[in-house]
Amino acid sequence: MGGLGKTALSRKIFESKEDIGKNFPCNAWITVSQSFNRIELLKDMIRQFLGSNSLDQVLQELQGKMVVQIPHLSDYLRKKLKEKRYFVVLDDLWSLDAWNWINDIAFPKNNNKGSRIVVTTRDVGLAEKCTTTSLVYHLEHLQMNDAITLLLRKTNRTHEDMGTNKNMQKIVEQIVNKCGRLPLAILTIGAVLATKQVLEWEKFYKQLPSELESNPSLQALRRMVTLGYNHLPSHLKSCFLYLSIFPEDFEIKRSRLVDRWIAEGFVRAKVGMTTKDVGDSYFNELINRSMIQRSRVGIEGKIKSCRVHDIMRDITVSISREENFVFLPVHDGSNLAQENTRHIALHGSMSCKTGLDWSIIRSLAIFGDRPNNLAHTICSNKFRMLRVLDLEDVKFLITQKDFNNIALLRHLKYLSFGRIFSSCIYTLPRSIGKLHGLQTLNMSSTYIATLPTEISKLQCLRTLRCTRVSNNNNFSINHPVKCLTNTMCLPNIFTPSVSSDNRAKQIAELHMATKSCWSESYSVKVPKGIGKLGELQILEHVDIRRTSTSAIQELAQLSKLTKLSVTTKGSTEEKCKILYRAIQRLCSLQSLRVDAEGSSGNGTLKCLDSISYPPLLLKTLKLYGDLEEMPNWIEQLSHLMKFYLLGSKLKEGKTMLILGALPNLMLLCLSLDAYLGENLVFRTGAFQKLRTLWFDKLDQLREIRFENDSSPLLEKIGIRYCRLEIGIIGISNLMRLKEITLGYRVKVGYLGQLEREVGTHPNRPVLRMEEDRSCHDLRRDGKGSAVEMEATEPLPEPES
Repeated sequence: MGGLGKTALSRKIFESKEDIGKNFPCNAWITVSQSFNRIELLKDMIRQFLGSNSLDQVLQELQGKMVVQIPHLSDYLRKKLKEKRYFVVLDDLWSLDAWNWINDIAFPKNNNKGSRIVVTTRDVGLAEKCTTTSLVYHLEHLQMNDAITLLLRKTNRTHEDMGTNKNMQKIVEQIVNKCGRLPLAILTIGAVLATKQVLEWEKFYKQLPSELESNPSLQALRRMVTLGYNHLPSHLKSCFLYLSIFPEDFEIKRSRLVDRWIAEGFVRAKVGMTTKDVGDSYFNELINRSMIQRSRVGIEGKIKSCRVHDIMRDITVSISREENFVFLPVHDGSNLAQENTRHIALHGSMSCKTGLDWSIIRSLAIFGDRPNNLAHTICSNKFRMLRVLDLEDVKFLITQKDFNNIALLRHLKYLSFGRIFSSCIYTLPRSIGKLHGLQTLNMSSTYIATLPTEISKLQCLRTLRCTRVSNNNNFSINHPVKCLTNTMCLPNIFTPSVSSDNRAKQIAELHMATKSCWSESYSVKVPKGIGKLGELQILEHVDIRRTSTSAIQELAQLSKLTKLSVTTKGSTEEKCKILYRAIQRLCSLQSLRVDAEGSSGNGTLKCLDSISYPPLLLKTLKLYGDLEEMPNWIEQLSHLMKFYLLGSKLKEGKTMLILGALPNLMLLCLSLDAYLGENLVFRTGAFQKLRTLWFDKLDQLREIRFENDSSPLLEKIGIRYCRLEIGIIGISNLMRLKEITLGYRVKVGYLGQLEREVGTHPNRPVLRMEEDRSCHDLRRDGKGSAVEMEATEPLPEPES
């Protein structure tokens, strides 16, 4: 992004007389910027490469011409450079058209003298078009210590000053974090702080958003962002300003952002591309232009979430306010939205002026506590024009009463609510069928056990996520008598001293228990008619046991479905086979989760063998339950990238042969006795694309062994709850290995040998341990060698 120091670093190289001046007789520094005069740029190149006399000479020769033409100058420049060794910096390049024009018209094609061109740009896509990927240098943000040193130097302070003043240390760290360790931001803000006493720094820090709007000393910083914003094509400007809705340093999920863009009408389908594809391309374009920063990247390389640089966000909020795009109330509630404000985001318990005209609001997002002046229910007729209602990050309880009037929001296209403990909704009102334009319905951690038949009327629905809360131990929801008599349940509903929130929760739990027939499943029953949702792409999570046979058969009609999650626990074998026949017909399916955890008999995964023709586009597969033998059709999944096996009880034999032959498998997770063998051997030639391995609670596993030329791309190994008496053998064969994490309750035999292999590994991988080294060695073989070992946080789950 702007301000990282691309120009400064390039200038340092350009001015190096030892390297550039000595080795390149001709050199030039050309600032391209967003708009440039083509004739003047060529004149500048001739002047810098060949000298002022050469420029005067060519202009004299062209005096007789009516107008000095670009071809005259370019022909002269190319001819003179043909036999010269030159070095040129094209600074601040913004477009591919500019690069193509300069490259075609200014530089000779057959110069073999070792000439060099350096380009600085914010656009990753443009950089990769200029050269091969291996020659793109991605400049990183400063390390924390370097950033602090730079700020102190600019403010004429020292580390000693900071060491003797704890308040100064705290505010310096806050300012550096606010700057995102961006050199330009640190230098610009540091110059202002240099004129102030340290006691004033905290006040300045708190006022920084308004300072960025009005302080002339910070104009360079503001210009850094506005340059990028002004250069955006019109279709990306609204998408970018929309990011100001999210709080500072908030991790924004790609899918959430793109779905909201679509609901707002910022994204339109194109020939050969769905609206989702177009939305994803807009997201990637903002990443490539360095307007937003990638936060989490999936193993397949797809960016899952992003963040907005703090300084950039503050300036974006300012631009949004100027253009009246998004209204963000401030702490004192003094700012009024203008008459045509369409988007409102409420952070924390921010107040809203009561005079606000809610009837024209198109989107409402709430982060944190219930806003002070939002006295009416969220689903009020005052919001009748609302298209987006995002309550995913609220910290107050959404009750059934809040939700009963959802049908009043007739224009709603995006509805998301209910992280854990934030929702007491236990039923979808039948009036939900009136929301004919609804595209996204996310209901995470609700008490809804059954979807009404009216859900089939939502013909525009693309995403349907409904996840029930798990048993919170207040009472046993799988036991009717205990549920009704437990002192924490039915009696409490009628006790006056119980808080309204607790009463609402227990009423919701009772409704969920009775409607699900006391099932503990986190999935929901879907109704007959589900097959009418022809636009549906994501469906999770379906309780097969309670869903009718005809509704299960209708799943086969969802031809656009790309992601499906089902629970088969307690289902009959007949229902399971009907389900698998339906899955066979889902030609667009890319992600499938089948959960039979804890099942016995008919509810297990053993009848997966009934699948003859699996969805061949599957990229992610998660199977949770008893398999014993790997289904033969797994061999056909040539696109499979991520495979999760939990509780599968697979035996030694063909398991590793089938898995090792999958041509695109990148992530393999074996968990909860998914594998019952003592030896897990990665054979020569197998697992050619594997990058991440995860082992969790494999009680019988004693040895992990990697043969030569196995898993050549493997980078990460994570292990938890395993007793590897024989150890981990052959990591010297894993040439790309970056880290091994030994998590909680792992015991590894011959740990010293593993340490020595890590210590001598050419790729210098890191060996991380959650527990002390003494907890590991089951068979002592002397001390380990000097090897980089780190204590680590609890081992994270592999990405889903």
